[in-house]
Amino acid sequence: MVQHLLSDTLAPFRWSNEPAAWHVGDALEITTRPDTDYWQRTHYGFRRDNGHFFFVAVTGDFSLTAWLWFTPNAQYDQCGVMCRASADTWIKASVEYEPDGPSRLGSVVTNLGYSDWATQDVDSTLNRLWYRLSRRGADFCVESSANGTTWQQLRIAHLHDCPDEIDVGVYACSPVGPGFGCRVQALQFGANDWRAMGT
Repeated sequence: MVQHLLSDTLAPFRWSNEPAAWHVGDALEITTRPDTDYWQRTHYGFRRDNGHFFFVAVTGDFSLTAWLWFTPNAQYDQCGVMCRASADTWIKASVEYEPDGPSRLGSVVTNLGYSDWATQDVDSTLNRLWYRLSRRGADFCVESSANGTTWQQLRIAHLHDCPDEIDVGVYACSPVGPGFGCRVQALQFGANDWRAMGT
């Protein structure tokens, strides 16, 4: 089972764009800054790479499991899991809040500096969710779960420029709102849980 966060568990982690406030105890508590986001070009034209990313460098295959609690207050507020090779090559998964509902549970895959976005509708009262991000080579599986036991596949994706060592962790951002609070209630790295085809 995924362990709860303790300060010594997170010792190797560091921030890319530190949030407005954060604290580590039994959980990692984050308050986002406004005008923060991760997106590259597609459809909207803009490029944003200034969300809050709490990460560690990981070499080779892995599974990252995280349990996030969130209290969004503005459209597109989001927090979830992320892996990054560069500003032009990354994956994120989260719920993007829509105050008038429904919100969007989904994932963004960015290759060659262009982002895509795959989503499914969820109730906007949803405020807790598990995520699992697994790597096999340059291929990735993104999953979500309501209870940390039964998993739903969100997508399988490939990163075109994926070195052996990449940055992996949790992220949060507020693209249009004043900022919001979220908690990383549990976090664990482990062996790749994503079974190979034919096994």
